[in-house]
This record gives sequence, C-alpha cells and structure tokens, in this order.
Amino acid sequence: MNDFHRRTAREMHAEMIAGRLTSVDLVNDCLRRIGLREPIIGAWAHIELEYALAQAQAADLVRAAGQPLGPLHGIPVGIKDIIDTAGLPTECGTPAFAGRRPTVDAEIVQRLKAAGAIILGKTVTTELAFYGPGKTRNPRDPQRTPGGSSSGSAAAVADFHVPLAIGSQTAGSILRPASYCGVMGFKPTFGAIPLDGVIAQSPPLDTLGSYARSTADLALLTAVLSGRPCDRPALPDRPLRLAFVKTPAWHQGDESMRTAFERLAAENSALIDEVPLPSAFDDTGGLQRAVQFHDIAANYGPIVAKYEDVMSNKLREVIADGSTVTDDEYRKARDRREPLYAAMEPIYAAYDAILTPAAQGIAPQGLSSTGSPMFNFLWTYLGVPAISLPLLEVDGLPLGVQLVGRRDGDAHLLAVAEAAMKILAPR
Repeated sequence: MNDFHRRTAREMHAEMIAGRLTSVDLVNDCLRRIGLREPIIGAWAHIELEYALAQAQAADLVRAAGQPLGPLHGIPVGIKDIIDTAGLPTECGTPAFAGRRPTVDAEIVQRLKAAGAIILGKTVTTELAFYGPGKTRNPRDPQRTPGGSSSGSAAAVADFHVPLAIGSQTAGSILRPASYCGVMGFKPTFGAIPLDGVIAQSPPLDTLGSYARSTADLALLTAVLSGRPCDRPALPDRPLRLAFVKTPAWHQGDESMRTAFERLAAENSALIDEVPLPSAFDDTGGLQRAVQFHDIAANYGPIVAKYEDVMSNKLREVIADGSTVTDDEYRKARDRREPLYAAMEPIYAAYDAILTPAAQGIAPQGLSSTGSPMFNFLWTYLGVPAISLPLLEVDGLPLGVQLVGRRDGDAHLLAVAEAAMKILAPR
C-alpha cells in the first residue's frame, strides 16, 4: 500500500497535475485502505468497486487528453447516505428504504462530478439522520461511538479512507462526530449549500457540510458545494482574538471537558477572553429542539406510520413528542432566531470568532448511543458557520474545539481556524 490515501485533497490534486499520480492509483490505494480497515470501522453503507474505478479511469483519460481539470479532479469523496446518487443506493440508514436507487443525482453530487470528483461510495448514517446508531465505530477507539448522524463520513476521513466526505447537520451531526473522531468538520452558513435531493428532516435547520484533514481542503470543498468562492482571506495584522463562550449547556458538559477548555483559555489568555452570552440567551435551551422535533413529526411521521415495524422506538418517541409542539410554539421558536442573532453582534464585532466546546466530552463508550449534540444546538439554530478542530485530547482521545463565526463569514472562519490550528496546537 502506498501512502496516497494519507495526503490532503490539495496534495493529491497537485500530484495529478504534475503527472506523478493517477486517479486510478489513488482510488485503488483508498480501496485497499478500506479493505483493511472497514471490517473494524464500518464507515461505508455502499461501495461498488467497478463504479468507482470506472470514474477514475475516465478522469485519467481527461487528464491524458490535456483537457481542463476541475478543482477536485480525480479525488475520491464519500457521500452521506441521505444524499441521492444516481449510481448508488440511497437508503438513509433505515430498512424502510432498502434497495432504493434514485435515478437523479442530488444537486451537490452533480456539482462534485462537475468538479471532477470521484464518488467513491455512500457513508453510514444513523436512522434517517437522527439518533438510531448505525454500524460505524470510532477509529480512535472502536469500542466508542463515532457520533452521529454523519458517523460514516467522519470516520472515513479520520481513518484515511478518503480525504473528503459530505455530512449534514440539523442539531450536531457534523461537529460532534468530528470532535469524537479527531478530524475537522465544517458546518457552513445555513442555506449556503443546496439541499435538493437530500432527505428533509427540518428545513429551517438542515445544513450540508463536510469533513477533511485541513482547512484548505474544507475551503476547496465548500466552494465546490456552494458554488461560491471560499478563498480564505488574509487576517488582520494583529494577534488572533477569540471569545470563549459558555452556552447554557456548559454545566452539563463532562468535568474533564470543562477543565480542558478552562486550561486552554488560561494558557492562551493573550488571545482568548471569556465572554458571557447576552441575558436573552438564558432560556434558549429548547428553541432548536422545538423546531427540529415539530418538523420530524411532520416529515418523518408518515414514514414511520408506513414502516413502523422497522423503525426504532426512539424515533417513534420523538415523533410523539414533536406532535405536542403546537404551531404557535413552533412559530415563536422560529421568530426568536433573528433577534438572538442580532444580540450576538457585539461579540462578533470585537472578536475574530467564538471559541466553545464541540461536544459534551470525549466519545462515550459503547455503540448504543451517538452522544449528545447539546453544544451544537444553539449555533445550528442561529444558522451560523461552525467548525470543529482537533486541538485537544482527554485520556488520549480527541476533544474538538468549536469555532463559530458570522453568517456568510465562512471563508473568514476557515482562515481563523487555520490560524488557530497553528497557534493553539499543543506544544
């Protein structure tokens, strides 16, 4: 086995441009890595070798003919199994959709293909991208959860199966798996990436995002998916300024997590200030939940009613719970979002980004649960970009540092994240 699979997407692309690497060689190397590790990790729902290699061969023919190459030319990507792919099944982590093969690619799959990417396969998701765990294990400790619902995408990148993978987040489904698996996960501004061809859980919250092993790769992939430039701008010529924010969930976090963040802030006190949230946030703990559960009852209720025998008890309970959220409560929960976002402006004006935990602690033992998304609720609800960086460890296991930015400040947040990786990395 070569080490091609361990390189970043930008490094792989540069090697192809220089003629030192073919897409077929790269895909074969990734497939060998998957063959070695998949029995342990279980990151993939579907891989069809002939389909993957046919794409790679076509990519190499394009390069050999001297044709223009896309920004992801020949690079393998994993696609969360709630995103329609015409060449592969899309089963959404449930037997209810077993054997479902869409005839049309989701919009983002079309964009990936236009950029030259190789659709390597479909990564495992939890049941309908909610709480019911899939088969995936954590690459850092297979006895622990990888998080959810983008379990397979996070694990596949963390374990060097692919350099890039697509996930989604309605509560904490990108950031939490990134934290648990020790990889970068990026949730862009709500609405930045189209959701056509993606199962709808809660349209006011659903957001597509990505996993990679460098901020440069995240910027590249985000630009392709969003159709907008995402070049990281130069930061001001001054020290980084980060606002350490403890959300209302802070005291529910593990003691070891809280200690690790307090230490990080103390050791970097010249860069990090603890900043309280405005008092308007004191009672916001249930807002995201009200919106999500109401929509799950509306969107998943008919699916569960039709396929009740194969659905989890947890999903049935949440649908019953969501059915009790009245239309008035739902409207009020949504209406508070813009005033709360406006209340954050003084923090955004004074600091480059917010620093806060990405998860309650390290990945919990066992596979029966995917952990709590409580430290992601607020930021998903507000529709702001957020990234989890593998900057901390507790007992030898990763603990993500979440950075949060302004809406539509995705490129700036990625530039801040790149700087933070250099400044805050353990010495």
